[in-house]
Amino acid sequence: MSVSSVHLAADAYMVCLTHALSTEREEVMGLCIGEVSDVDPNRTVHISAVIMLRRSDKRKDRVEISPEQLSAASTEAERLAVQLNRPMRVVGWYHSHPHITVWPSHVDVQTQQSYQFMDDCFVGLIFAVFNEDKATKRHQVQVTCFQSINQSPEGEPPMYERIEIPLHILPNDTMSRPCLESLVELPQIFSQEEQEAYSRTLGEGLDLTTCIHNGTVYMQSLSHLMEVLSGSLVQTLENRVQYNKNKVKRLKEEKEQLEKEIEEFHQKNPK
Repeated sequence: MSVSSVHLAADAYMVCLTHALSTEREEVMGLCIGEVSDVDPNRTVHISAVIMLRRSDKRKDRVEISPEQLSAASTEAERLAVQLNRPMRVVGWYHSHPHITVWPSHVDVQTQQSYQFMDDCFVGLIFAVFNEDKATKRHQVQVTCFQSINQSPEGEPPMYERIEIPLHILPNDTMSRPCLESLVELPQIFSQEEQEAYSRTLGEGLDLTTCIHNGTVYMQSLSHLMEVLSGSLVQTLENRVQYNKNKVKRLKEEKEQLEKEIEEFHQKNPK
């Protein structure tokens, strides 16, 4: 096995999950950026940033990453490597499974294998969302990490199957700038998708009623994005700001208390 485990930073996990929960009608996808530790043969993939990708073709059960998107992600990884002074690269991909099982389909396994041909440390993450737990009647989120492996005997046609990779979500108290930038891009990505879909409806020969209808649907979609997506995103960021303010306040109080204790110590123990 090329990869023994995957460490996913909590802020990167939040970005992936937010993206997965942004729509329950179609699958969404993105690329993972990080580094691979080569200390021993059982390598560990560290994911610290993600890039959300715009869908050129919205389908309920299929996602595709174009070569142009991979190239752009590689360029972004190089930029982050300079910014963070660490060897960053594209180390995986993620996509959502709304209303279906978390396990990868045969298409997902084949897609994963194609990436592993280029990089044997490349991993895949799947976020299963909008599924109801039958016992509690509550929505649950499931996440899996996998690679593809050929199970056919030597000389036989390849038969690829998934192999699950242990996934560890590493907590952190702050949100990194790359993850914050990815998060605030989400409304823009969906707006661009709606714009492209609307542009495809424009053409010669359309009657006035159809044009008005298409324009109305487009404006309704944008309004829905503002209400559902942007509103909750702003609320999340405001909560983060308040959390940071409370943390700064606590740290200042601890600092004052420590300074007081140091002063009392010096008074009791003069040189």
